[in-house]
Amino acid sequence: MSKNYILSADKAKMKMQRMAYEILERNNGIKKILLAGIMDNGLLMAELLKSILIEISDLEVIILPLKMDKSSTTPPVIEETYVNDISHVIVIDDVVNSGKTLMYALLPFLSKGINRIQTLTLVERSYKTYPVHVDYVGVSLATTLEDHIQVEFIEGVITGAYLH
Repeated sequence: MSKNYILSADKAKMKMQRMAYEILERNNGIKKILLAGIMDNGLLMAELLKSILIEISDLEVIILPLKMDKSSTTPPVIEETYVNDISHVIVIDDVVNSGKTLMYALLPFLSKGINRIQTLTLVERSYKTYPVHVDYVGVSLATTLEDHIQVEFIEGVITGAYLH
């Protein structure tokens, strides 16, 4: 069965690079940022974004894996050592469907005294049921509720995103 790709590997890489530049523009003057990647694909995206940011800036980038049960309403637990001297956080997921996972991923940061919390996704679907705004978006799609979007990685590299 062939895959209906909405983003090729090259297009996905270009989207990630564009979002890295947007992060630098919108967070001008900061020295350190925490990229909180929702496991598994959000974490892979955070690592890819870190490599791009390090290449194009002198920003110190810290990665925080967010382990979550996406079917639950339990927010992830964050160790204090990750957020002690951090003032800027970007929470990352590969696809935002309803916004539920992203909403619960944001909760632990709200009580930590973070100055700025932003969100990033490669693919945003247009029918969110939770009031979540995504700050950095690779591509937005209008899809049906039955459609499913998968971001595909091989050895830490995005090979594309497809609809099935």
